[in-house]
Amino acid sequence: MNHIFLITKREFLTQVKKKSFIILTLLAPVMLIAFGAVVGLMFKANESHSVIEVVDKSGLFKNQLKSDDQLRYVFVSTADEKSKINNLKGNESLDGILILPELRNQNFAELQQNSRLVINSKIGFDTKKKIIADINDVIKKEKIKQLGIAETQLNDLDKGFTLKTINVSENNKEDSDLGFGVKSGLSILLMYVTFMFIIIYGVRVMRSVLEEKNNRVVEIIISSVKPFELMMGKILGVTLVALTQFLVWITMSVIGALVLNTGFSSIQKNIPGGNEELADKLDVAQIATQISHSLLELNFPLIIFVFIVFFLLGYIFYSSIYAAIGSAVDNETETQQFTLFAILPLMLGMYGSFSLMNNPDGPLGFWLSIIPFTSPVAMIARIPFGVPAWQIALSIGLLLGTTIFMIFVAGKIYRVGILMYGNKATLKEIWKWIRG
Repeated sequence: MNHIFLITKREFLTQVKKKSFIILTLLAPVMLIAFGAVVGLMFKANESHSVIEVVDKSGLFKNQLKSDDQLRYVFVSTADEKSKINNLKGNESLDGILILPELRNQNFAELQQNSRLVINSKIGFDTKKKIIADINDVIKKEKIKQLGIAETQLNDLDKGFTLKTINVSENNKEDSDLGFGVKSGLSILLMYVTFMFIIIYGVRVMRSVLEEKNNRVVEIIISSVKPFELMMGKILGVTLVALTQFLVWITMSVIGALVLNTGFSSIQKNIPGGNEELADKLDVAQIATQISHSLLELNFPLIIFVFIVFFLLGYIFYSSIYAAIGSAVDNETETQQFTLFAILPLMLGMYGSFSLMNNPDGPLGFWLSIIPFTSPVAMIARIPFGVPAWQIALSIGLLLGTTIFMIFVAGKIYRVGILMYGNKATLKEIWKWIRG
């Protein structure tokens, strides 16, 4: 046991003392936010800003087609139709001309058949779709007016219905759409982070084992320690490295949520009552405040506890597999035929968990969070929505037992494979090592 502790300490200190680890741990959240901002700016930069001239022969659409930031309508005279079309080609300030024919005898089918859009260059699908939607809105209003319905009644018809949801299992707390969205986002984030880190750090264990094996350093090491102790020391050392990063990031996230929740709230309280323009500018800040408030309303102690437990057990479980793979092969090329067995269950759990958002308590969510091969990601995906205590306890018990069994199996493979060189281990030989 003392040897395992020494190897764990060495692996941990070797990793956390690196400048790359410190920089990555502190800058990773900032880099992630910056990456999201860059992606958002890329979408923003690629937004279309189209100018469409409208020839409205019926007079029905004038002052009804409303312009916005992405699409601007400019109404022109009917007499200028031919000249506008002839001069359209090569006109960089104009994207197209919308020809809307005269409406005869309220025949909207004929209007649709004879309407056309003449374009200067290719326009985006969203732009064309918006033009069609705007025309449909005008025609819809006209048809309703013909039925004798006033505009105030029409506006009343378009009003949506909101349904307040009270969750009796959460002390009659209101279950808002924003809260559900926050839970879904947190679920996906935790699940994806767990999936990625199990793979990243599991591969790190495998490469460390493979490097020591190829350099023949392991022959010197196991003269002082048992192969099992060396394997467990490596796994636990890298586990503590990953856990350290997570604790730093969780602390930064909670502090950020608290700052948003208190800082923006105090700003809003100091806004003068009549300053509506300034209040509108703080819509983004209000949304950020509501999101942080929804996050802080969650049962964070339970979420953090479940996250850490399932991450640790899941990581040790899969790292044992990766360590066994690293000891059974001679180079990284040969690892590809074995790592598939470790990646497929995790991918099954991750992609299956996306269906949990609509039904977290369904049968698929239950079994994915109970089966040890998928529970490290599936249970973490379910926990923001609330999971019964007995299911959490059952899942932890099964995962703990399976992890201990996997360590035992991996130890048998590691003990034999770590000293073998030049021979490509087959599944049949690995099975013999396990049985022996």
